[in-house]
Amino acid sequence: MGEPQQVKFPQEVIDEYAALGVDLRALFSAGHLGTRMGVQITEASAERVVGTMPVEGNTQPYGLLHGGASAVLAETLGSVGSMLHGGVSKIAVGVDLNCTHHRGVRSGLVTGVATPVHRGRSTATYEIVITDEADKRVCTARLTCLLRDVRPGDAEKAAG
Repeated sequence: MGEPQQVKFPQEVIDEYAALGVDLRALFSAGHLGTRMGVQITEASAERVVGTMPVEGNTQPYGLLHGGASAVLAETLGSVGSMLHGGVSKIAVGVDLNCTHHRGVRSGLVTGVATPVHRGRSTATYEIVITDEADKRVCTARLTCLLRDVRPGDAEKAAG
């Protein structure tokens, strides 16, 4: 669960952030909550973000994947896509998340794939489809993020 992530970024994105001295893997990680839940981002671009999360350790009292855990995976993936869409001058802030839970999962890994529904100047909306290891849909989510201008001190807050 605590292993380093190997996120795949488009080369132009790597170059853009490297010129600013920004560590992409740290900036676009799942954060402290995602790390505790075992979220691993495996692919990231503004067009598609993919990540996994183990069911074990993320269940509700009946032994099923907790709906809140699916929401964490969905918001993480949609936020990464929104940040990549916004670019280095924007911060993505989630303003609306809805999740429809289709089926329960008791074990294994779930995989989420976030794809854009809308990518504008001030907002970005992503659909996130979460599936089990048999490729059966577990959850469908939609996240809308506000894209606000970066303010002085935002990088220090993100790093802390």
